[in-house]
Amino acid sequence: MFFFENRQVVTPGDLLAEGDYVAGNNTYKEGSRIYASRLGLVEYGEKMVQVVALNTFYIPSVGDQVIGKIEDVNINGWVVNINSPYKATLRASEALNKPFRQQKDDLTRFLDVGDLIFAKIISFDRTIDPVLTIKEPGLGKITQGQIVKVSPAKIPRIIGRKASMINMLKKETECKITVGQNGIILISGPSPEHERLAIMAIEKIAQEAHTSGLTDRITEMIRKEKGAKK
Repeated sequence: MFFFENRQVVTPGDLLAEGDYVAGNNTYKEGSRIYASRLGLVEYGEKMVQVVALNTFYIPSVGDQVIGKIEDVNINGWVVNINSPYKATLRASEALNKPFRQQKDDLTRFLDVGDLIFAKIISFDRTIDPVLTIKEPGLGKITQGQIVKVSPAKIPRIIGRKASMINMLKKETECKITVGQNGIILISGPSPEHERLAIMAIEKIAQEAHTSGLTDRITEMIRKEKGAKK
């Protein structure tokens, strides 16, 4: 007996299957029951149950702010890629500041395929795809800046304790930095060189997130780069 759909996201401790099956990668067996030991996508074979670990995918959470790309437009709103196994939905009512008239309003005039948005997740569970809003202050269509993508697991380190790292980056690079919890970061600076510095620093933080003294090293690196350019 299987307890999930094939390729559905599962979390550690989830009961995946019961019966005469072999426990594959990222699972463990207790009696005749097989459980997930890691976050990932469950895969059911004829005799084996395994989980493909998700190291670089984002699992949505209500209240998270994310950066996403419009992938499709339908009669009620938009489908948004948020760097997750789940596609997000942005309803017209959560994007427009006026009543939506399905017969008359062309939604592509507001947002079209390929557009980037900064949005907030307002509802989600593992049976229904995440729902977004862009009607709150600071949210909406992204019209300028550069995007850098990191593993969502590195976002807390990029922000730092009490926002120490991200505040340092903003000060030293003079860039506006908008962090999506889904591992996508928007950088907008006074020049391409400022943006390049910020991107370089963020990528280095992601690579060395496990090391100590990182804030001081990144600060020194940025100042050295700025000095070299002068």
